[in-house]
Amino acid sequence: MHYRRRRLALLASALLAGAVLVAVALFLSGPDDYVGSGSGSVVVRVQPGDSTSAIGDRLVTQDVVKSRAGFLEAAAREPDIQRVQPGFYELRSQMSGGSAVDGMLDPERRVGFMDVKGGVQIDDTSAPNGAVSSGVLSQISQATCLGGADGDPACTGVDELRAAMAAADPADLGVPEWAHAGYRNAAPERRMEGLVAPGPYDIDPQGAPADVLREVLTASAERLEAAGLSGEGAYRTLVVASIIEKEALDPDMPRVARVIENRLAVNQRLEMDSTVNYPLDVQALRTTAEARGTPGPYNTYMTTGLPPTPVASVSVTALQAAENPPDGPWLFFVRCTTEGESCFAANYDEHLANVARAREAGAF
Repeated sequence: MHYRRRRLALLASALLAGAVLVAVALFLSGPDDYVGSGSGSVVVRVQPGDSTSAIGDRLVTQDVVKSRAGFLEAAAREPDIQRVQPGFYELRSQMSGGSAVDGMLDPERRVGFMDVKGGVQIDDTSAPNGAVSSGVLSQISQATCLGGADGDPACTGVDELRAAMAAADPADLGVPEWAHAGYRNAAPERRMEGLVAPGPYDIDPQGAPADVLREVLTASAERLEAAGLSGEGAYRTLVVASIIEKEALDPDMPRVARVIENRLAVNQRLEMDSTVNYPLDVQALRTTAEARGTPGPYNTYMTTGLPPTPVASVSVTALQAAENPPDGPWLFFVRCTTEGESCFAANYDEHLANVARAREAGAF
């Protein structure tokens, strides 16, 4: 019996030693992981509030990494992983955990992101010096690009987006109901003007053109509603606010709103350079005599009333000015300092004096 107990003890010791050796081997080899930087293209979305573990689970589900443990071990060595922003990232299939972490931190791998500024038009615009500013459609197109970190990117083209804008029913694109009539009545190439609110957007770059536009306009509609736009008269407010956006610095916006309303009230032409330049896709403070003499619905030197659509994306400040213009007698304004401030006048003689002051100051 003593001999048998000794054999059992030796067997138990051997099994324990074997288990320890297996554990040590697993520890030394690390968690299950792919090797290398992977291949192909996989778009991964990080949702707001995602933990590093949640990101790891999603990477496993999409076969970007082999195990969450492998990703977490690599992430533990990189503190910047905590600063990964919600949005879309283009990675590869079957990457090592370390390669996946590096990809998440590479700005070139962030896709689907754009940040629209107030005053931006749907189409690209040119300054007098020839500089070109990207319009909303170009920004959306750029956000859809995939493969840019590895070579020539593939993007949804501006022409494809414009065709989807022209063909789609506004309800199908997420246009708010108060803007449906304005959208339908606008020229097909101008229908989305002003309906893309300023701010950051994360859009799925893999979507069809109409799907991409729907994402943008749905998110924008929420921002416009939060800014107070809804119901009857909202589209008119957006048109007025877009002119304010193009014509004034923030502190002057309320009084510019009053000038617009005062002129409309007495059936006086608005004579706004921003509306004349709009269909020309020109970004400039002044207009040419030829442009002012060319008839058209946006030429407020020749046409009384508001233009048929907004002329730019609109900030909350401009919207608030359009919604609640202050009381005042002003019918004229002119940028009268080199910093861009405007001088206001209640009559034409006062306005001429402000124009002289502006010229003396070198404001234009």
